Parts: sequence; C-alpha cells; structure tokens
Amino acid sequence: MSFANQFFGPDIKAINIGTDIFSKSMSAQGVETLNVEWTPPLIKNDEMLAALKKLYSEEVEKANQTALNRFFEAEPLLIDVAKAIDVIPNMTPYTILHAGPPIEWENMCGPMKGAIIGLILFEGFAKTPDEAVKFAESGRINFAPCHDYGAVGPMAGVISASMYVHVFKNMKHGNLSFSPLTEGSRAKVLRFGAYDDEVLENFRWIHGELAETLHRVLVNSNGLDVRSMISQALHMGDECHNRNKAGSGLFMKELFPLFVKAKLDEDVFLRVLNNVNTNDHYFLSLSMPALKSCLDAAHGVKNSTIVTALSRNGVEFGIRVSGCEGNTWFTGPSQIVNGLYLPGFSKEDANLDMGDSAITETGGVGGMALSSAPAIVQFVGGNSADCLAITKKMYEITFAENSSFSMPYLDFRGGPCGIDIRKVVETGILPVITTGIAHKNAGVGFIGAGITNPPIDCFEKAILESAKRI
Repeated sequence: MSFANQFFGPDIKAINIGTDIFSKSMSAQGVETLNVEWTPPLIKNDEMLAALKKLYSEEVEKANQTALNRFFEAEPLLIDVAKAIDVIPNMTPYTILHAGPPIEWENMCGPMKGAIIGLILFEGFAKTPDEAVKFAESGRINFAPCHDYGAVGPMAGVISASMYVHVFKNMKHGNLSFSPLTEGSRAKVLRFGAYDDEVLENFRWIHGELAETLHRVLVNSNGLDVRSMISQALHMGDECHNRNKAGSGLFMKELFPLFVKAKLDEDVFLRVLNNVNTNDHYFLSLSMPALKSCLDAAHGVKNSTIVTALSRNGVEFGIRVSGCEGNTWFTGPSQIVNGLYLPGFSKEDANLDMGDSAITETGGVGGMALSSAPAIVQFVGGNSADCLAITKKMYEITFAENSSFSMPYLDFRGGPCGIDIRKVVETGILPVITTGIAHKNAGVGFIGAGITNPPIDCFEKAILESAKRI
C-alpha cells in the first residue's frame, strides 16, 4: 500500500485543479486522480476585474440566451442578385463600403486602397489610377464599413453602387444582408487590391453577364437555404471559410435545375455555369451573408456579451457586441497571419489581417470548426491534430453549442457558438480565424493563406463598456 493510502485510507480519490504535477505524483502512488485544467483569470487590473464580476449575473445569462435563440431561429435565404444601389439601404452613387471598422482613405492599407482605385475606375469616376487616387482624396466619397449597412465583403470587402450583390432575407426576423459576387480563385483580383486591365475586365464581366444571369435564375426559386448547406458542408470536409469545396458543390447542385429552367442562350449558360462550377471558393460569398443575417438578428439585446461581428480592415481589428447596440465598434491593432505563402513571397510581403470574412468564425464555423476540415492544413499550414485541438479550445470561450453545425470528428457534438467577451478576457483564449493573405502593396493581390487571432484589446474595451451599460 502506498504512503498516501496508508495515511488517508484505502479509498482515497483526488481531484487536482490546475497544473498536472500533483496529479502525476498521486497517480504514481496508485491514487485515482481526476485532473481539471484551470488557470487564474488573466485580468490586468482591478477595474477590469470589477467589470468582469459585474457581467457575471443572471440578467446577462438571460440576455445571452435570448441573443443566441434569435441566432438559432434565423432562416436566411438567398433570394436575389441585384445592384447594390437598388437594394442596400442608404447606399448612394458615391458611397463605397469596405471591410472592418471605420477608416478613412489616408489611413487605409495598400490592398484596400488598391481595391478602391479599381472601384473608382469601374464606376467611371476616373480614367487612370492616378486620377482615381485624386478622386479618393477629394472627399467626394463616403467611406463606410460594410457591417454598418447590413453587408459583408471578403478581404478589402469593397462594395460600390453599380456592383451586384447577393441578397439574403432572414425569413424569421425580416432583416436583409448582402455580399459581393466572388471574382474567382485567381491570385490577381480586386478584393485583394489588384486593379490592372485584366482584373477590371473580369470584374466587369462578373457584374455584367454573370450577375444578370444569376438574377434571372434566382427569379425561378423560392430562395436557397444556405444555412442548411453550411450544416451539410461541415460533414463533408469544409469549415466554410477557407475551405469551401463541399459548400460550393452543394450550391451548384441547387443552382443547376434553375439554370435549366431559365432557358438561357447556350453560350451564356456555358460561360456562367463554368465560372460558378470551377470556383471552389464561391460558397464563402454565400456563407458570409447567411451568417451575417443570423448575427444581425442577435444584435442589440440589452446586457448581452455575445460577439455579433469580428472584422478587420488591414489596419485595425474590430468587434461588435450584442449588448452594445447600433454601430458600436471596439478596436485593436490588426494582426499578422501565420500561414503558407505562394512561391516568391514571405511574411515580409504580407499585409496585416483584413476582411469581413471572420463573420464565419463569429457564427461558429471557419476557425471555430477546424475539426471538420482536416484537409485545410494543406492550404493554411499545421496538421490535422491541430484542427481538432483548436475546435476543442473554442468551446472554452463560447456560450453555447449549435447542434445545427455539428462536428463529425467530435462524435457530432454541437459546434462552439456564441463567442462570449467575458470568457475571452477571463481565459485569455482568442478566437481562431482562417484567412487569406494579401500583399501589402496595392496592385499585387493574393499571396497566401493562414491562421490568425484578434487582439485582446477589442474584448477588454468591450468588457469595460458593457459593464457600464448594465
């Protein structure tokens, strides 16, 4: 009999909290031990501790459940493809929306400036890139976040009046959401800051023949249920941010009969069908606005500490929190992306993290659902074990589990859902985001992909403000 059992009796069982040094020692003496991982809250000062303590209350718990119930109940359907000026509320001919929290032209990063130069040329406000820069500097353009207009856009995220957008309607709550049409998987595209003649030629076709055809095709539908496609894609190897092969295939399956019903000219049919069918990332431009419509329904619940947007503009990272209604942003510095690069490029060439596409993580997929997509490591680096470990870690900073977005490699456990600012600050665990990487200079485009996190600053600021509003 061990010394421990002699002293305490033969039936001793131990629970060890924190470091596993003691549990290992007990186990070595033949004592059955349960080890519970725990670390003290990573609180910087008394003000933060007091604010956090104030937010752990019954009213906050109820508010968070209300916010997530609205998210779970949402029914986002793709109902149309239409011009931004015709469908986005308060859009004007001289409004250009962008990814991330608010930022003015002079403070924008290279790829965002490049995308805006391309849009100014597309809109006909200038004839050359130099003229486009002068127009951007003139003060005539109203720059605003996509999120503040019910929209989301990947990378630079830019939307102008003449662009076509996907139109989603949340049939449960009535709100609309929007996203740009994707330009395809090529490296040089406008959303990554490229704007040469080839890029603009492709862009004009996207917002011409492709957009007009999709509009005609969707007229024959009752709306496409993208949320159910997300659920299925998670069981087919996607995480619905940087890996979208299954989701894009499911969308194509729904779209094909509508193409046939539309009785298109053969040449148009083949061009449009080929564009959508060969674009493995098309689904991202659908999962983003679908989740945006769900999260907007969850926004504005008094006292809720649930995050309703994660977004970045290549300079600053911003979050929105349900209990801080309206267009309230909490910001911190945008982060470096750790990942894989195209030949000839490295981290020194990369812009900081950017784009509205982290709406996927906010909605419980993307980096939150990495366990569903082990093959993504070929695109962003790491290994399949990392994917599983990351998803398990995300449960520690979320309020609930989403049975609609279940994780097959976790025995179909509901996915982590409802990022809670309290848990992020208390644990120091940050949401994981899968993302593309743009070159830091305008005009170059896509150079890689990887994984990053928000800065803790956003969540700390949100904690202090949320506590004031209780």
